[in-house]
Amino acid sequence: MLELSCTVRGCGAPLALRECVLACPRGHAFDRAKSGYWNLLQPQDRRSLDAGDSKDAVEARRRLFESGLFAPWIEELARTLERAGVERGARTLDVGCGEGSILGALAPRFAFDACGLDLSTRAAELAARAHPSITWVVANGDRRLPIVDGALDLVFTITARRSPAEFARVLRPGGLALVALPGADDLAELRAAVLGEAVDLAAERDAAAEFAGAFDVVDQQRFAYSVSVEPGRLTDLLAATYRGARKGREERAEELAARGELALTLSWRVIVLARRA
Repeated sequence: MLELSCTVRGCGAPLALRECVLACPRGHAFDRAKSGYWNLLQPQDRRSLDAGDSKDAVEARRRLFESGLFAPWIEELARTLERAGVERGARTLDVGCGEGSILGALAPRFAFDACGLDLSTRAAELAARAHPSITWVVANGDRRLPIVDGALDLVFTITARRSPAEFARVLRPGGLALVALPGADDLAELRAAVLGEAVDLAAERDAAAEFAGAFDVVDQQRFAYSVSVEPGRLTDLLAATYRGARKGREERAEELAARGELALTLSWRVIVLARRA
């Protein structure tokens, strides 16, 4: 199990496992949920009383992964990690892991000592039930990652929020960060159908520049492929992504479903960075 740290404000001490409780030397303790995840989220770190993605969005993402839609993407992530020289047993954190399908697929291949972190208890519950050998944590990674300094070999964030300073803090010197962002043409056809135009919602995000202070770029690439998506999967895509999850989603989903299958482009930009010594 990775070296987790206490999330109580002003603490940050290492957490030790005592039976089914994580506790720090200052007496702060966290119980393990029945489904197997650890909830370290503090009240002041919630964006709302119902923090994280909705139940519909989480379950839609799980169905999409189970359908095999993202199988080529997971294979490409594995190849990227191999090219970067990630070793078996690497101490790994997935920031914004969602319902755990990506980390759940990669961890056995690399024998990761793995932890997935997300703000959503719904996502953590699904992840913990499907992949009990992985540590799943609910916490607000935007504020502070609940990991002790220098404890990790690898951090990755797949189309989720990221904090370069926190990544640098928890990675050992030479440790790797993998950042994936949606490509300009990712789901462009779906965005055009729902929004009226295929606006590049990630155009201004320059992850390499964000990480320049403490990291060196090891690899950059773009990965894309085309798929034909059946109507039921279109509904899940709209529920699972920010592109179509706002007003009128149900109506637009019905209209798209009536057209039959839709040819879509799935696209990502991937950057691998190494923490400077």
